[in-house]
Amino acid sequence: MMDQSKFDKISSDLLNPIRLNKSFLLWMGFLGVSLIICLGAYVIQLKEGLVVTGLRDYISWGMYISNFVFFVATSLVGMLISAVLGLTGIKWAAPLARIAEIIALAFAAVAGLIIISDMGRPDRLINVIIHGRVQSPILWDITVVTMYVAISALFLYIPLIPDFKICHDKIDKIPKFQRNIYKILSLNWNGSMEQKKIIKQTTRTLSILIIPVALAIHTVTSWLFASTSRVGWDSTIFGPYFVTGAFVTGSAAVIIAMYFYRRNFKLQNYITDLHFDKMGKLLVLVSLVYLYFNLNEYMVPGYKMKKLDAMHLNALFVGSHAVLFWSVQIFGLILPVILLLFKKMRTPVPMLIISIFVFVGAWFKRYIIVVPTQEHPFLPIQNVPPEFKIYSPTLIETLISIAPFILVLIIITVLSKVIPIIPIHETIEQLEETKQNN
Repeated sequence: MMDQSKFDKISSDLLNPIRLNKSFLLWMGFLGVSLIICLGAYVIQLKEGLVVTGLRDYISWGMYISNFVFFVATSLVGMLISAVLGLTGIKWAAPLARIAEIIALAFAAVAGLIIISDMGRPDRLINVIIHGRVQSPILWDITVVTMYVAISALFLYIPLIPDFKICHDKIDKIPKFQRNIYKILSLNWNGSMEQKKIIKQTTRTLSILIIPVALAIHTVTSWLFASTSRVGWDSTIFGPYFVTGAFVTGSAAVIIAMYFYRRNFKLQNYITDLHFDKMGKLLVLVSLVYLYFNLNEYMVPGYKMKKLDAMHLNALFVGSHAVLFWSVQIFGLILPVILLLFKKMRTPVPMLIISIFVFVGAWFKRYIIVVPTQEHPFLPIQNVPPEFKIYSPTLIETLISIAPFILVLIIITVLSKVIPIIPIHETIEQLEETKQNN
């Protein structure tokens, strides 16, 4: 058994961030004011209609749907880190599992709200459920998103049960109601072998269950595009193309979070340089797979070069979207892969910078998937104003698109202040296991 002083040291280190301080209040104040401004923009849209955005008859999906695809993509990281790596017995990922799960839950929960921002009549959303048709991929999307949020919440909560008990016992300077909440959520945990077995079996079951649901959530999202005949979307590989891209986005999000948690919460002993090195290698792996699907997605139609395919590819490669397209491919995918092949680049600060480029590039990649193809409909665009032909987001639309990011940051920040970011119980168990093996 681990001596009490070691147990107290680990508990103290990992519970120390669970407290209110000036930095937290200032940060939350900034996020709150920013969210109010963005919600004000949404109120204007709700009052005036989608005419205040850059969306028109031809390009009816813009930043809002780009946001939705991006958020669904980022949410898959919980499945990748916690489920896939966890089931394969990879030990180094254990301290990062809860970070990935928090990110997954926050992005998945907010993804559903983004759809509402794209609706001119959000009051009619209920009709999708009441009058939904099984043949509609939109109904499938709502179903799998709801399931994924529910399973992600359970996936976050179940391994937290022992830690809630530790929070109740070890944290002194918290309000009484918060201590009582920890006690209720701990479900009378006493650390018995039977309870440990139940937690382990439940977590494993959820790990197995979340994989097909996570794959379904982004595969169904890809079917919303691929089930049409539009140039640029009519692709049989959109499912794996979206899923592999999601792994890239999610991995970058986890690395960014790792850096700030390690620095702000003083977790250098728990989120080490080894974790950054391993995550860098993982990012290289998933990026190479995604690069393979990118080549397939553009080379095949480029080889056949049908008339409308040629127009679409020309706009991406050398036309109006060329600067954005090549910037995303080079700075958001190719260059990060090359840099991360070098060990010196797989250290905290370089990894943060590279991951920010990957993360931002991933959002613009979704924009490239969503917008350009709508500029090339099968029927010619005639006798319409110029703004119907070229999509240009408005300030109102941009503010509304920023709101989901603010909401995600609020969710992640609040969760980071009420639960241990690094699993305490699992960390102690691993140290005991290592000690016994030695």
